Amino acid sequence: MPESAVAARSLLDVAAAVESPAGKGLAFEGVSLVYPDGTHALAPVDLTVAPGEFVSLVGPSGCGKSSLLRLASGLVEPTTGSIDVDRDQLGYVFQDPTLMPWRTVTANVELLAELHGLKKAERRRLASAAIDLVGLTGFESHLPARLSGGMKMRTSLARSLTMNPEVFLFDEPFGALDEISRGRLNDELSRLFSQRQFAGVFVTHSVQEAVYLSTRVVVMSPRPGRIAATFDVPLPVPRDPEMRFDPVFTDIAHHVSSVLREGS
Repeated sequence: MPESAVAARSLLDVAAAVESPAGKGLAFEGVSLVYPDGTHALAPVDLTVAPGEFVSLVGPSGCGKSSLLRLASGLVEPTTGSIDVDRDQLGYVFQDPTLMPWRTVTANVELLAELHGLKKAERRRLASAAIDLVGLTGFESHLPARLSGGMKMRTSLARSLTMNPEVFLFDEPFGALDEISRGRLNDELSRLFSQRQFAGVFVTHSVQEAVYLSTRVVVMSPRPGRIAATFDVPLPVPRDPEMRFDPVFTDIAHHVSSVLREGS
């Protein structure tokens, strides 16, 4: 199967056996971050993402978008403020694939389910559905060294999909994919969100992608990052590709782009 192919199986197949999450979501209150080298990454940020909200973060490089995700996951600690999230119910797709080089595609995708103690048959079922979704059928036995960059990212995405998290963090997961695959995965992610109603936070540099996926777009200022503007996206989910031509969609994308240009 060529790398650009994306399987038709819906993300709903991955989540079919699990009830929708009903967690508390994610809340940042007065959160700032200064790294040990003195870099002031984030000014105080207040942001709440409830179950059933999908929030995209856009802003210039270095404004702290990814830092917010690292703070939410506990990979770094805030300099000030507090973060309220259940980290046992959190999924994270990184910019880099972070795969174990000695494990096959299937074994990498099964890893989180294995750590959560799921039986082998259930791990294999969830992994198979996720692998089909991201277009890696036929590559189940490949090691990461034999995969392209885009295929490695698909493996990372499939791994997080298996556990149906209540809070789902996405750090530019589709940036390495070709445009067709990226668009189809946007569609599948929108369908999953519509069904599962998790609290989603998605970092991207694409205004179009942010508006298409989100119930709310948050625009961040240059470093130290703070919230410069927020835009609700009052369009039904799941989204349809034709919605990108809707006047409401284009108007929101225009205003988001304008704030980004003004900020830079």
